[in-house]
Amino acid sequence: MFGCVDVREETLDATTDDGDMAVVVTRPAEGGAYPVVMLFIDAPGLRQSTRGFMARLAAEGYIVVTPDLHHRQGRLLHFNPEDLARSKDAGPTVWGLIKAMTDEQIRHDGARALDAAGIAADERYAVIGFCLGARAVVRAMEQNPERVVAGAAWHPSFLADDGEDSPHLTAASLAQPLYLGIGEQDKVQSIEMHQPFLDAVEPLSHVEVRTFATADHGFTWSNSANYHPDAAEQSWVATTQMFRAAFG
Repeated sequence: MFGCVDVREETLDATTDDGDMAVVVTRPAEGGAYPVVMLFIDAPGLRQSTRGFMARLAAEGYIVVTPDLHHRQGRLLHFNPEDLARSKDAGPTVWGLIKAMTDEQIRHDGARALDAAGIAADERYAVIGFCLGARAVVRAMEQNPERVVAGAAWHPSFLADDGEDSPHLTAASLAQPLYLGIGEQDKVQSIEMHQPFLDAVEPLSHVEVRTFATADHGFTWSNSANYHPDAAEQSWVATTQMFRAAFG
């Protein structure tokens, strides 16, 4: 089931309550049954570096389903590092995209993405997310405990806030394995901002929190100035080992 294989990518359309949404599905090129991973994007959108990560994960023997969470603002909107560096308007635009999304919209989009990809309503799946996608990971684990077998959140955002529905308030009830990879130099979402969530999951033996002393936000992406090979590779190994164990 697992191992390096050739992959193929396709873009499907899903119908949502707010119009059509692109869903990018990456899977082993050879047909067959493979476990499913839902990937929740970070704020810069579903760009080439995201697709590269999806391909790497699919090559391990997974069907990777990625909904275009920004579809309410436009189809497959994305920003590359050079876009963010070059345009003074890009940063505020990205923050606007973040603020435009709600937990319920992301839950809805995820469900429709799985449907569009032909995933059975009772099929188990894992979840992985980056930045704001980390919150979506936690929500999916809470909302679908009978289906979500494990979750991974790399350089997470918005795990704790002042709202009555903050993820940290219910984090202690997480029943499935969760990996958190956090840069100690994260200037977007510091460890201190996550502390209420980290305190809540500290007693849970199935939650692994790994921090990286010199890593900043967005350490995953090799084309970013914040790329941190050690943090990215350690998180990759921890995540893929966890997924393999969870699927059995």
